[in-house]
Amino acid sequence: MMQIILLEKVVNLGQLGDVVRVRDGYARNFLIPQGKARRATQAAVAEFEARRAELERLQAEKLAAAQAEGEKLAGRQFSLNEKAGVDGRLFGSVTNANVAETLHKAGFASVQKSMIRMPEGHIKTIGEHPVQVALHTDVLVDITINVVGETA
Repeated sequence: MMQIILLEKVVNLGQLGDVVRVRDGYARNFLIPQGKARRATQAAVAEFEARRAELERLQAEKLAAAQAEGEKLAGRQFSLNEKAGVDGRLFGSVTNANVAETLHKAGFASVQKSMIRMPEGHIKTIGEHPVQVALHTDVLVDITINVVGETA
């Protein structure tokens, strides 16, 4: 187990500035390379305390930007054309990458495919499907994806 200090809020782990113990691999392979945490050495903790106000301000700015983007995105409906059979099933499926690409075309360039949450898994039928977009750890927005079938 490794002791780290969080540089931003991490879901199911802690808030900015918390010193927590996590498995070595999680810290080494994800949290530290992503810039979400640092090893909790005395020097790192002292440096964090010196920069705490700046880091909190950056976090607040990220949250405000995500909330503004979320207000524009909330409740919107987006259409996708996919090849489908006569029974309404798609030849393939609509994935989070397809949804992210559709949002990019609609002008939401900050949305990454990792932010798309598909509660029922990949979409395999035509019709309207609820999808969530996690713009920030505290900003979760519901949208609707309308899959329109086009016959081959």
